[in-house]
Parts: sequence; structure tokens; C-alpha cells
Amino acid sequence: MTREMAEDGQTTSAGPVVQIGDFGVRYLAGPEATGGAYVLLEHTLAAGALGAPPHRHAHEDELSLREGTLTVWRAGIVAAAGPGSVVRKPRGEWHTFWNAGPAPVRFLELISPPEFAPYFRELAALVPPAGPPDLAAIIALAARYGLEFDFAAMGPLLAEHHLRLG
Repeated sequence: MTREMAEDGQTTSAGPVVQIGDFGVRYLAGPEATGGAYVLLEHTLAAGALGAPPHRHAHEDELSLREGTLTVWRAGIVAAAGPGSVVRKPRGEWHTFWNAGPAPVRFLELISPPEFAPYFRELAALVPPAGPPDLAAIIALAARYGLEFDFAAMGPLLAEHHLRLG
């Protein structure tokens, strides 16, 4: 873990990167650094990759700030979010995201409340670098975090937008 100095003089911890296929997660500020208010993550997503199956959170709201262009699907509506855009993904709303561009995209994700933070570390352990993931274990993990997937919507998105699951 590296230590970085914030503008206000406070030291923050930048955590390790967790890689889940073509989707990377770097922990920039966890609940301990935010007084339990939120977690701040930096994500990377390879070109042509869907970041996650369509899903919704029961407990968390997310905000995403982009560097590059990321396509976002919210409740069936597709929109491209360009550099500097902020996309709100409120709890209870179906959403997913992908990189339709030719190069990797990087974006920040603010998740509140922060109890969702360990999810990506736990998910990475269930997705091996080679071979199929343990889908039953992933669904059980998601349920523990109040996360619900819509796998039926994923296939058409992959086909229509020429994507692969990242």
C-alpha cells in the first residue's frame, strides 16, 4: 500500500489493484479514510469489455467520473459518458457499463455507504485467470451484498454492442 498526501495535508492510503478479467479495481479511499461515509475506487476497463452484468444495488448509490468515454446502460437507456462526465447510478436502478472505445478507459467510482468495498476483493477470488468462474459462488456473494444480476439482459447487450464480459 502506498501513502499519498492530500491537499489538506492528510495522508491517505492507495491500496492494491484487484484484477477481475479485463476490469481493474484500485482502492483509493476506504471507509476508514472517509469517516465511514463512502469508498472511492479507481476502475480500469479494457476496450470492448462489459464491466459487469446488468445489476442493481439494494443499499448503495454510485457516482462515476470518467477519463475517456464509457458507455452506460441505465434502466434500458444507453448513453455515452465522455471525459469529465459524472454519472449517477442510484440504488435500486438496473445498470451496467462498457468500454466501446479502442483503448482502455479509467474512471473513479464513489460508493456510499461504503460497506460494499470488500465485494471486489471477494469477487476476484471467485474469478480465476483461466477457466470458468464459480457462478453459484458469485451469485451467493452478490446476495450477501444486496446485489442482484439480470443475466437475461446481458446476452442481448453483449451481442448488440459486440462486447465480451470483462
